[in-house]
Amino acid sequence: MTSASVPPVAAGDPDGPGYPVPRPYSARSIRVELIVVFLVTLGMSGLFSLVNLVDALLAPVPLASQTVSILVPQAQASFLDLIKQLLTILRGFAWGTLGLYLLWRSGVNLRDRLGLDFRKPLADVGVGIALAAIIGLPGLAFYLLAVQLGINLTVAPTTLNDVWWRLPVLILAAVENGFLEEVLVVGYLLTRLEQLRVPAFAAIATSAVLRGSYHLYQGFGGFLGNAVMGVVFAWWFRRTRRLWPLVIAHSLLDITVFVGYSMLSGVVSWLP
Repeated sequence: MTSASVPPVAAGDPDGPGYPVPRPYSARSIRVELIVVFLVTLGMSGLFSLVNLVDALLAPVPLASQTVSILVPQAQASFLDLIKQLLTILRGFAWGTLGLYLLWRSGVNLRDRLGLDFRKPLADVGVGIALAAIIGLPGLAFYLLAVQLGINLTVAPTTLNDVWWRLPVLILAAVENGFLEEVLVVGYLLTRLEQLRVPAFAAIATSAVLRGSYHLYQGFGGFLGNAVMGVVFAWWFRRTRRLWPLVIAHSLLDITVFVGYSMLSGVVSWLP
């Protein structure tokens, strides 16, 4: 008998041959799923970021005098560093895909509920560019102000060595960040909170605080700036049910930050 013809196990025979009957989703199972998913992924990143911020606050020098980097070398040998960078990027895409799989497995239509289709490519790109501009310019100004106020560390987005693969890795990492964060923190989380009948304002606040939490390693400015971005993105998603523009906007923001910093660092005086 082939695997395609194996019958499901009867509800009263859990140890019989065949595929087990899936348990129905409930509010409790969704809550457990949310906890497990985010403890494995960005929620754990938020906890590490909180500890890193406390460590920075306990240091004998002010926050603004400390530097934190996002993309750093991970090995001495260039080819091993490249492999590790690609594996890190692959892990991010896998985390985001996990959220999509769990939604799909539970019966959520990803095209209707998340807008993950290609019916409006030009509109999605246009909105993504507009959102990147709306968030990016004020975000840069707020970051510079936060450093001046001493509530943020100086962020060096990348310290990767000047090797042939640096640019494509920076771009891939930016796209991975956009996919991972918008899929999990907006598409997956808001969909699950809607299923739990969480009020809109509370769901948006939860998404925004979570987004800010895993940027705490940058300081209070990193938390506040990303939380505001989270409010805008979560509100826009609930209004349109289109996730692609958010992925595009986030990817463009990170490409600008990673590539721009690698090109302008040490060239312009206003960049910390």
